[in-house]
Amino acid sequence: MAETITMEKIVSLCKRRGFIFQSSEIYGGLGSCWDYGPIGVELKRNVKNAWWKAMVEQRADVVGLDCSIMMHPDVWKASGHIESFSDPLVECKSCNQRWRADHLESDKCPACGGELGEARKFNLMFKTFMGPVEEDAAVVYLRPETAQGIFVNFENVVTTSRKRLPLGIAQIGKSFRNEITPGNFTFRTREFEQMEMEFFVKPGSDEEWYDYWSKERFNWYVGLGMNPENLRMREHEKDELAHYAKACVDVEYRFPIGWSELEGIANRADYDLQQHSKWSGKDLSYFDGQTNERFTPYVIEPSAGADRSVLAFLVDAYTEEEIEGATRVVLKFHPSLAPVKVALLPLSRNEKLTPMAREIFEKLSKSFVTDYDDTQSIGRRYRRQDEIGTPYCVTVDFDSLEDHQVTIRDRDSLAQIRLPVENLEETIKAKLAGESFGTDSLWAGARA
Repeated sequence: MAETITMEKIVSLCKRRGFIFQSSEIYGGLGSCWDYGPIGVELKRNVKNAWWKAMVEQRADVVGLDCSIMMHPDVWKASGHIESFSDPLVECKSCNQRWRADHLESDKCPACGGELGEARKFNLMFKTFMGPVEEDAAVVYLRPETAQGIFVNFENVVTTSRKRLPLGIAQIGKSFRNEITPGNFTFRTREFEQMEMEFFVKPGSDEEWYDYWSKERFNWYVGLGMNPENLRMREHEKDELAHYAKACVDVEYRFPIGWSELEGIANRADYDLQQHSKWSGKDLSYFDGQTNERFTPYVIEPSAGADRSVLAFLVDAYTEEEIEGATRVVLKFHPSLAPVKVALLPLSRNEKLTPMAREIFEKLSKSFVTDYDDTQSIGRRYRRQDEIGTPYCVTVDFDSLEDHQVTIRDRDSLAQIRLPVENLEETIKAKLAGESFGTDSLWAGARA
């Protein structure tokens, strides 16, 4: 990663170009809460679609699920969240600010230097009440992870899908954790979206599948254009493993804040199904009709943060280039992740150009997420598209009215070629898919 990339630059770009806004900004904002703008929501949707395609659609051994955010409170007793899902909290005796004890490097308050009190456990789950009466019997929790909804539906999915083990159950959804010290933009927030899959396997095959999914998940990021030099795998030490984990490895990304977790792949053994069998009284074992064996499956869990993934892809795509004494900021997204695939830019707002430009826009927008921009100079419009990562810009000029050709500009190489309008859609489709096309020789010889 270039040394010039800072979190401040990323935050500024996100606000300026409509990726991410501070939540409730006109009221002073709400800490650790963020809203995805018109461009950001497309990027996040593309990241989630890419995950779902790789994890569910392109596999015969994984199915999907979408569980309720609120669940029976006994789910969280069985999973251990009510008893142990907590962080050590200390409070400053002078300014009363609270901090995670395990994140402090000294016994003084980071804010004012005051004396800190004794550490105490702070449960991270958000508690609320279901129904009109606020009483203990009505207590429910906003889920702190999506995994438990998968575990309690294990038998339902096996029965209705008629699939055999190994079997994965995938889910994308919101989770909530009352973090003591959230921060670093969208890296750690109290409301976030997870992309999780629980892969149920026969005991004894778990280590093989753990290795498989560790490699598979690392390669997913690289396959979407992420620089492998900004990725690494970090195996958890025995003393940092969660109580349920047999093993765990993190895919870490080199953010501007340093190396930090992007995704975790855990071998959860049979802890979860055993716990829910015990607490619910429901047998969640699996019968293998081929071997006549009954066993409680082990689980391999690749768990990724959608918001962290979006942030990592943003950082990794961010590029500053010096061109003729000026700095060009460009987001070099993989085509499948780019929020806008093509921008239609008439040379000016001249009424003679508008009908043709609008006609081309309407045709392209049926196949791609397409932007139409006729405000300010063509140069400034190119720069705007560069900053949101649009792979191709199409310009309609006065010659287009005569020869029915348009100019198409490549985001990364800045090469420009003219081609007939009737070839435009097919060319863009081929280029976005990474396929060769008849115009490739023209691209190769084009000059920026």
